[in-house]
Amino acid sequence: MKYILFLFLFVLGCEVDEVKKIGKSRQGMPDAESWDAIITLTNEGVKRAVIRAGHLEKYNVGDNVDADFFNENEVYTTNLKSKVAEIEEERDYLIAIGNVVVLSDSGVTLFTDTLSWDNVKEKVFTENKVVFITEQNDTLHGIGFESDVELNNWKILKPTGIFKVENNEK
Repeated sequence: MKYILFLFLFVLGCEVDEVKKIGKSRQGMPDAESWDAIITLTNEGVKRAVIRAGHLEKYNVGDNVDADFFNENEVYTTNLKSKVAEIEEERDYLIAIGNVVVLSDSGVTLFTDTLSWDNVKEKVFTENKVVFITEQNDTLHGIGFESDVELNNWKILKPTGIFKVENNEK
């Protein structure tokens, strides 16, 4: 009888230890991970972006992001690169963070530290410093930026810098 009780307690003790091992905390760990991930985002069934990330963790953060954007006819218009990106599924947002560079097919280029893309409104924006290079290679500086994804209809909210006018251009 003592042996049966001892054996019962021994088995019960092993099960408790096994539960402790299996039930360890996952706090701070991703729910899922992917490497060399490709995600296609749509708006009402129309392809609007293809995002590539070297490493993607499911709490919606990816690194070494390379995203292509498309117009309503699914024609390529713009490319975005950043160090990291967060995707907020519930708001249909992409937030690019770190060394953000956006290059449109027309040759316009935007540099900033953080840029948000609202897939529903089809707008990109930031409150950070920006450097914007136009088709004519004019370099504009400012704080805050809003535009459509193609970088066709843009505005710098607080332009900064110095502008020189030649006497013969008055």
